[in-house]
Parts: sequence; C-alpha cells; structure tokens
Amino acid sequence: MPWKVGLIRPQKLLSLIRQARAEATIPIRMKSANTDNAMHQSAIDSRGMRIAIVESSYHHDICVALARGAVDAFTQAGGDSQNLVHVHAPGSYELVAISLALAERSDIDAVVALGCVLTGETSHDRYLCDAVAHGLMDVTIRTGKPVAFGLLTCITIEQARARAGGSKGNKGIEAMHAAIAATRTIQGIRKSQDVVAGAHR
Repeated sequence: MPWKVGLIRPQKLLSLIRQARAEATIPIRMKSANTDNAMHQSAIDSRGMRIAIVESSYHHDICVALARGAVDAFTQAGGDSQNLVHVHAPGSYELVAISLALAERSDIDAVVALGCVLTGETSHDRYLCDAVAHGLMDVTIRTGKPVAFGLLTCITIEQARARAGGSKGNKGIEAMHAAIAATRTIQGIRKSQDVVAGAHR
C-alpha cells in the first residue's frame, strides 16, 4: 500500500524519521542457544516457593529417580528443601485427585505430578494417560496453580530409565523447572495487576 505522506503532520513525520534513524543504529543480536538458556535459567528461581511433589508408587524405581531429580532441581534453583511437600500416590491415575487436594491448599504454590505408564497389550495405557493429562489440566484451571506433567509415557522400561536420569535426561527435573517458571510468571502477572489496580484507586 503506497504511503500517503500528505496525511502525516510534519511533526509526526520528523518523529518517525528520528525513530527510524535510532533503530538503524541498534546492532542486530542473533539469538543463540546460550542466550535462550540464560533466559530460561533466569526464570528458574524457586526461592520462597512451596511446591508439592506427587509421586506414583507404580514402577517404583523409575518414579523414585524422577522424584530425586525434581527435588534436586528445586534446591539447585534456590529453594529450601523444607518447602517441599512430598506425597505418594498408589498409581498414576490417583495423581489427579491428590494433586487437586494439594493445589487447593493455600500454602502450596504449585504441584509436580510424577509417574510412569508403559504401553501394554491393550489400549489401557492410552486411556490412562489421557485421563491423567486432562485431569491435571483441570486441576490447574480450577485452582489457578501450575500442575506440572511429569508422567513418563513409554513403550519399554528401558525408554523410561533413559528418561529418569539416563541418557535422555530426567523428566522430574523438567517438570520441576516448568512448575517453578510457571509459578514465577503467574506471580509476576498478579503483581503487575495489583500495581495497575492500585494506580487507579
């Protein structure tokens, strides 16, 4: 669409020119993996937070490794281990009800749900994983608190081990980082909302 210079006031046109010149002097910064990582790490600050970990008891060794990773991630991000509430669930399906009970507590900022479901001979695993995923999402919607999805959904036990502190990382660490980052974001939104509300009083 052609410019209609005649419709722009001289003062406005001068302002646009100055702005264009200023922007032209700003060096272009290429985004790198290191920059992304630094930005990500800055959001991982668990100081002052109280987070609950719900650990499924099924596939015990896998879930213990996930929980260990989540605890380490919390403390390494500055959190006090005394501010972790660690609860066990009979299985993955029960993660939802227990997560809801914890998220409804006023002293809990976020919940990390950890478990492991392996593919079987039937479609049971798919129904189970779908139910847990939708259930945990519903907990977040109902309470306004982050509930991190740390449920491994693997075909084999070897794949699960690889993702519970093995060659593929640790899903417990990822879930805890997600819970911390989401909590910080929500706190920032609510804080800015309070500031705006105060300015209009």
